[in-house]
Amino acid sequence: MGSVNVNRSVSDQFYRYKMPKLIAKVEGKGNGIKTVIVNMVEIAKSLNRPPMFPTKYFGCEIGAQTQFDQKNERYIVNGSHDAPKLQDMLDGFIKKFVLCPECNNPETNLLVSQKRQLVNQQCIACGYQGPVDQTHKLIPYIIKNPPDTPPTIGSSVVTTKDKSKSKKEKKKNGDGDKSPTGSNDGDDGFDTNGFTNGSQYDDDDWAVDTSEDAVARRMEILTEGAKVLTLTDDLEKTQQERLELLFQFVKRMKDAGKIEGGDKDVVTEAERLEIKDKGPLVLSEVLFNDNILAQIKQYRILFLRFTHGNMKAQKYLLGGVEQVVKAYKDSLMPKVGHIMKLLYDTDIIDEEVILDWSKKVSKKYVPKEVAMEIHEKVAPFIKWLKEAEEEESSDGDDGEEDEEEVEVVYSDRAAHALQEERRQTTKNAVIQDDGEDEIDIDAI
Repeated sequence: MGSVNVNRSVSDQFYRYKMPKLIAKVEGKGNGIKTVIVNMVEIAKSLNRPPMFPTKYFGCEIGAQTQFDQKNERYIVNGSHDAPKLQDMLDGFIKKFVLCPECNNPETNLLVSQKRQLVNQQCIACGYQGPVDQTHKLIPYIIKNPPDTPPTIGSSVVTTKDKSKSKKEKKKNGDGDKSPTGSNDGDDGFDTNGFTNGSQYDDDDWAVDTSEDAVARRMEILTEGAKVLTLTDDLEKTQQERLELLFQFVKRMKDAGKIEGGDKDVVTEAERLEIKDKGPLVLSEVLFNDNILAQIKQYRILFLRFTHGNMKAQKYLLGGVEQVVKAYKDSLMPKVGHIMKLLYDTDIIDEEVILDWSKKVSKKYVPKEVAMEIHEKVAPFIKWLKEAEEEESSDGDDGEEDEEEVEVVYSDRAAHALQEERRQTTKNAVIQDDGEDEIDIDAI
């Protein structure tokens, strides 16, 4: 999946601030077409902003409606928009609402005054405080939905709450100083003009924590470029030995409870060892067991970093899943159709890769009899997938013919209604296992 500099005008590969490259997936057709920003949550974390802000920014710039499903981490912009276009648009959001105008550092927070209907920016790196573009259409949304802005990752600063507490303690001890204007500080951090006045804050308000723990946390923040360039003789090892190194790396992260937040580190290590395509094989072995359905959802972002746009990695993942099913055959063989559908529904594996896999029973990862049984269990899902594809293709041809008709709107709606009815009928089909109860393929 890769990463890019937060400030893309900086070409330095050792630039400290990175974010995931934006992934966009177009869904639906006709009037219902929409674009899902697959990794908006990860991007937002890198920018220290709520994921709703950049999504809403896209809507403001394009003039399109946006939808937020925070529970399922789905952030949607209506219409069809490709990833490069949205990535360029994201640069505009970063410039206006993330980068400090003084030092171009992204370690900033937004300060919202709902009383005065103003949004200010606070830079933790240089101490700058001032207004963002108050004329932008996003401002009303930010004011109505102010961010909960904890200290920027990697830095430890004196917060407004701590600052107020410190001043109260000083006053209690008789050491408090009056502000330069002779008036008390406002409780929202704004002066009478609506903007923060840097002169009102003590010099130590912006002091960086130099304790051992704080220094250790900052030292952990290494750029991916620096990690890739680590001098090592690992690349001289055989591919099997490098796969074992990745296995041990992932296992250590999992045992330490860092695997979910360390997906970038895992990708970087796989790239360093030049085995990214086969990475999903290792991940399957370490992360999956008989609770694989829940684990696919849990580690979705990590697997997407390997498989998005990478058909080889997707094929290796299918091989890894076959091995997991073999290891837990009694409990997972009846669920293998559900597993395959979930991999498809979560965008981890593309439809064409699944259909290509279904054409041939291979004994590359598991014995042939096990592979044949897996294919038999997955057959109902493959049938549903093929029929859905045929219906979309057929409906697409009808749509082109309808465009030549006078009653375009009526014909288009009728085609969509028929397609939806067929799809719903097909999706309600059940998988009949030998000697077992019927299982609904969608009841995952």
